[in-house]
Amino acid sequence: METLIVGAGEMGRWFGRLVGDPTFADRDPAAAERAADALDGADTLAVEEEGTFELVCIAVPIPAATEAIAAHGGRAERAIVDVTGVMEPVVAAMAAAAPDVERASLHPLFSADAAPGNVAVAVEESGPVTAWLRDRLREEGNELVPVEPAEHDDAMTTVQGRAHAAVLAFALAADDVPEGLETPVYEDLRELVDRITGNTPRVYADIQDAFDGASDVAEMAQALADADHTGFEALYEDAGR
Repeated sequence: METLIVGAGEMGRWFGRLVGDPTFADRDPAAAERAADALDGADTLAVEEEGTFELVCIAVPIPAATEAIAAHGGRAERAIVDVTGVMEPVVAAMAAAAPDVERASLHPLFSADAAPGNVAVAVEESGPVTAWLRDRLREEGNELVPVEPAEHDDAMTTVQGRAHAAVLAFALAADDVPEGLETPVYEDLRELVDRITGNTPRVYADIQDAFDGASDVAEMAQALADADHTGFEALYEDAGR
């Protein structure tokens, strides 16, 4: 399968390993070269070069997704997909830029070093290429989760936006504690902080811009702070439900 991957970051490289022998294009040519060097049989293409491919995968950061689709969607001969992490605007952009080919939005719900895992899948125009991709994902041990784009983006407000904000807010509010005074809840939270803060800050900022969540967490934290004893107990019970 002749595949062009636009974006040579973590998820672009993950997709390259999935399909095999891809061509990488990136606004940073050095990043494309590094991605190609890491995969036997991979190649690079300057973003301004012409050329078409059977399959085009958009693997750029969320804020650049629709622009990249508009620029490169016409290269797709048979199918276009994305692994950007947002679905509604991307699906609309793919339909506009590549209306006559297969189209699907894929969201791996894990970092590349934690693969395999759940992959959210919204197939807008099916065919043999998207069927082959789904088979490859299953062969690699992934669990496919069919979803509508709007449903996916709504869920990501909680799954990513609110969850990340809550963990980061705890980290920013926490003080160091003497060794031996940790509780299981505290240790679990510290583990989550370490997992999140060991990655790229821009990715988490992009997620907040796309899905928000921090303002909802702040509102609930303020409600807890303002509650009297009885009100706090009521909020506690609401949380358990």
